[in-house]
Amino acid sequence: MIGNLRDTTDKNNAQDWLKTNLTKFTWLMQGQRDLVTVSRTILSELAPVVQAQHGAFYINDGNGDPDLKLLASYAYRERKHLANRFKAGEGLVGQCALERQPILINDVPADYVQISSGLGEAKPLNIVVLPVLFEGTVKAVIELASFNRFSEIQLSFLNQLTESIGIVLNTIAAMMRTEELLNQSRSLAADQRAAGAAGALAPDIRGAASAAAGRAAADQRKAGAAAGRATADE
Repeated sequence: MIGNLRDTTDKNNAQDWLKTNLTKFTWLMQGQRDLVTVSRTILSELAPVVQAQHGAFYINDGNGDPDLKLLASYAYRERKHLANRFKAGEGLVGQCALERQPILINDVPADYVQISSGLGEAKPLNIVVLPVLFEGTVKAVIELASFNRFSEIQLSFLNQLTESIGIVLNTIAAMMRTEELLNQSRSLAADQRAAGAAGALAPDIRGAASAAAGRAAADQRKAGAAAGRATADE
């Protein structure tokens, strides 16, 4: 009975932890308008929550098939032989985008990735690669590595969190498109106003030139008449 009670308490605590952190990240992402800022915020807050010591955030930069580029990282050390961009099916990041399913690695190869600090470096025990989807479309891929095994409640939390992240990324992308269209509209309106002003000015210029020519012709006639009278007087 005591064992059952302990299990129930542990499950309740785990669910409280999950709900609390989902609420926390919903609040953190609220009102974000920049992809780089939101990706960095997510990684910096997420890594300690799930006890990850390494993280990378890849944004989908492609219009058709996924084309993922590194946008933000956590404790990431760039290396020459490692790519910062993956197409669908390339590496674990690209495979995750292709399958649209999380990938969990428990037996990490020694040469796959090293988690470094000022005191040394070591390979992680667990790696999880997560697709960030919105209505079935890949928006991003998040990769996390840890010296510890990710628990079931941590993996459940990550899967639920990526749904919220997908909504936020889609909202930001929509706002960016809207802002771009507004800027194009303003530019077009300014061009039209300039063209309209030039068009309105042209008749005035032509009228002024015609009047000046008329006055010049009248002056010439007057001058000719005056010269004629002067000759007659002589």
